[in-house]
Amino acid sequence: MSKLRRFYSLNEFLQERHGGKVIKLSLDGGFTCPNRDGKVAKGGCIFCSSRGSGDFTSHMAPSITEQMKDSITLLSNKWPNVNKYMAYFQSYSNTYAPLSVLKAKYEEALNFPNVVGIAIATRPDCLSDEIIDYLAELNTRTHLWIELGLQTIHSHTSAFINRGHDLACFDEAVHKLHAKGIEVVAHMIIGLPGETIEDQLETARYIAKLPLQGVKLHMLHIVDNAPLGKLYLKEPFDLLTEDEYVVLIGEILKILPSDFVIHRLTGDGDKKHLIAPLWTTRKTLVLNHIHKYLKENNIYQGCL
Repeated sequence: MSKLRRFYSLNEFLQERHGGKVIKLSLDGGFTCPNRDGKVAKGGCIFCSSRGSGDFTSHMAPSITEQMKDSITLLSNKWPNVNKYMAYFQSYSNTYAPLSVLKAKYEEALNFPNVVGIAIATRPDCLSDEIIDYLAELNTRTHLWIELGLQTIHSHTSAFINRGHDLACFDEAVHKLHAKGIEVVAHMIIGLPGETIEDQLETARYIAKLPLQGVKLHMLHIVDNAPLGKLYLKEPFDLLTEDEYVVLIGEILKILPSDFVIHRLTGDGDKKHLIAPLWTTRKTLVLNHIHKYLKENNIYQGCL
């Protein structure tokens, strides 16, 4: 981590690894989720939108290749001179399919020009030994990381949000992937209903002890196309203010090891469906607020 930075950002990590700016291209592989199709449960996690966290993928394109072309076109104005790409399988559970299907999708992405790696978001209960063995082989050919949704370590919250797996399942997946030399990124949602500040710091402390490469942090979004949105409209509950969120991010960064890559500090809510908190739509201002708070309070990642 650069001494000029207060946390180890994904942008910094990718530039160090690949010698320049890398753009993530969000993809919809056409998968579903065992928490939706009835294998584990119906309806999915209560916070998850009908797009399965893929609100910003080019889901109308007919193929992985076409989606990647569409994404590059959309991002060309922002980064006109960048030609290194990370293929990010984002929507739903991206290892929830027969291995032959997964191979076809991943290899198509890997064969796209100037792709330097593949990121795969999935659930810990969707990683058979057969799939992990293939991922280990894929890891020898490209830069690979697997994103696993933990969200919280607390069983009462997991039950409420309908995660459909326990903490032991998450731990097992992390350690199996780590044993194969595969980078793992854990997702943590901040502001889940019923959780205290200490509950959330306990989750951060737990994450800090795992053999991870990175962490993705973001505020809970209440959207109208998710079960939680209907619950919130019927019976609203307290959500963190922007100030409270920024302070909590600072406390979590203190806990996380300095070599963990921070993949995200705040998330993008789909403005067409977001009910609350509306302050999350001002992503740049929220990030500026976080940077200002860290500097004013001399907070560095891992300083505890």
